[in-house]
Amino acid sequence: MERDTIRVLVVDDNHDLCDVLSEFLNSQADISVIGTAYDGIEALEKISELEPDVVVLDIIMPHLDGVGVLERLSEQRLDHRPKFLILTALGQERIIQQLTEMGADYYIVKPFDIQTLAERIRQVASSPQVIKGTHIRYSPPQRDLHSEVTRLIHDMGIPANIRGYTYLREAIILVIGENTLLNSVTKGLYPRVAGTFDTTPARVERAIRHAIEIAWTRGNIDLLNGLFGYTISSEKGKPTNSAFIARIADKIRLDIRAS
Repeated sequence: MERDTIRVLVVDDNHDLCDVLSEFLNSQADISVIGTAYDGIEALEKISELEPDVVVLDIIMPHLDGVGVLERLSEQRLDHRPKFLILTALGQERIIQQLTEMGADYYIVKPFDIQTLAERIRQVASSPQVIKGTHIRYSPPQRDLHSEVTRLIHDMGIPANIRGYTYLREAIILVIGENTLLNSVTKGLYPRVAGTFDTTPARVERAIRHAIEIAWTRGNIDLLNGLFGYTISSEKGKPTNSAFIARIADKIRLDIRAS
């Protein structure tokens, strides 16, 4: 490892996200992920043990959250205090101010662009001053995203000539870019899709449900098993529309790599 390589610790309770971030950041010539942690207690231990230059720290975690990590570190006198780049789904100004006061150097709002994250790590590592954070939304290349969603739902066995195919694809793309739509599927997501296709939210809901039923009865069972695991059985039944959309959106979001 070169002396000027930025040593990064990734802290997030989402194991898949940690793997994706580690793989991409390790592909950068000037960044090395020296460890991962999945909760705040483990993060404190590894910060002390590994002495990273930058900690990519999630806020919402079990046992001890990101705010708790910053609070405990503020009470300690570390020989080597890392810079902290915060990952948060909470964009409220009050929370951001609190994080900054506790020692956060930068914050990025989930979901985010992975290449932008690498640039912010470099910026944080090279700056002696606290950098004022900014909201950075996830913005993948639309052509690649559209193709990826289309390929996956086609491979599941959902025919392209039904309305649910088109509505489902649009819903997944919307959720990839704006995950909070899953918090209000009926009043938020369905009306957005309906507005795009000049139809009603009720018709969108029914058409998507029908598309999922086709996948479950006549689709690619091996692929569906790989995506949904134990939920595919006569006892468990098919997932709800929102669960289906959330799982596919999450898979595609994690699969996308910045070129």
